[in-house]
Amino acid sequence: MLQPLREQLCELHMELPKNDLVKWTGGNVSARDPETGYVVIKPSGVRYEDLRPEHMVIVNLDGDIVEGNLKPSSDTASHLYIYRHRPDVGGIVHTHSPYATAFAAVGKPIPVVLTAMADEFGGPIPCGGFALIGSEAIGKVVVESIGASCAVLLKNHGVFTIGRDATAAVKAAVMTEDVAKTVWLALQIGQPEEIAPEDVAKLHYRYTHVYGQ
Repeated sequence: MLQPLREQLCELHMELPKNDLVKWTGGNVSARDPETGYVVIKPSGVRYEDLRPEHMVIVNLDGDIVEGNLKPSSDTASHLYIYRHRPDVGGIVHTHSPYATAFAAVGKPIPVVLTAMADEFGGPIPCGGFALIGSEAIGKVVVESIGASCAVLLKNHGVFTIGRDATAAVKAAVMTEDVAKTVWLALQIGQPEEIAPEDVAKLHYRYTHVYGQ
């Protein structure tokens, strides 16, 4: 079931190692099917080059396996918590991308010092607290800390991004690492000045309502 979504999710997972956001079996992408409400997610501990559409696991919002022969990701409970509390979210990505995770390691948000950040995120990328893997705990921190952004750092852990669908969430994950690297490099030179909130709002509005086709 949900074969087109399985295939799309398999393709989107390939974007994570391609953009240097994950290593080995770390990280995951999930997508919510708007018709059934079911969630498709990566199986636990399977290397990206071995992933196939039939390996994806389908679960309901309570975490019951609807279809799939493999165990779902260890982050499944947190993904489902986010979906239950954010009906606007159709896709979630988790990575340990190095530059963004460096900010998470020291518990610092990424300041909005780039127009690209204002465009994509509408402000700084916040950093939530620490939570252990394997339960809803991480999902709770994401929901409590992400605010109006599409990305959040988790202290000592990594990155979670959300989107209206899985493609948007993967894009947000790629952009998070891109701006994190640039901000880190800027911090080696000096102290960059944050963009004024009113200019951030204008940039974000233009990007979300005017930019593109």
